[in-house]
Amino acid sequence: MPRPTPAQIAYGSATVVFSTLAMLLLSQTRSGIGVAIVAVAGLALGLLVAMSVPMSRTPARARHAEGSPEPVAAQAPKRAPARPAAAAATARPRLGHHSLRS
Repeated sequence: MPRPTPAQIAYGSATVVFSTLAMLLLSQTRSGIGVAIVAVAGLALGLLVAMSVPMSRTPARARHAEGSPEPVAAQAPKRAPARPAAAAATARPRLGHHSLRS
């Protein structure tokens, strides 16, 4: 079972607190059974809200394993082209970096 995200915990907790408080104020119940029913309804509503918040995305390997049409290699970010050898040989070393040349 996946762990809940911080957003799910926050939205669910806020929903439980505010919906229970609102239902208690609106119903003006004073009996223990009425308060228990309102509390259970608030918890159910909080769970519903927490489960409706989208989960975080799965890693690329997990998506590929689940049947993603695009292979993992195609999902990798593109790399910048390497400098030509002639430009690399004539390039001056940056200040503050050590050189292997004597």
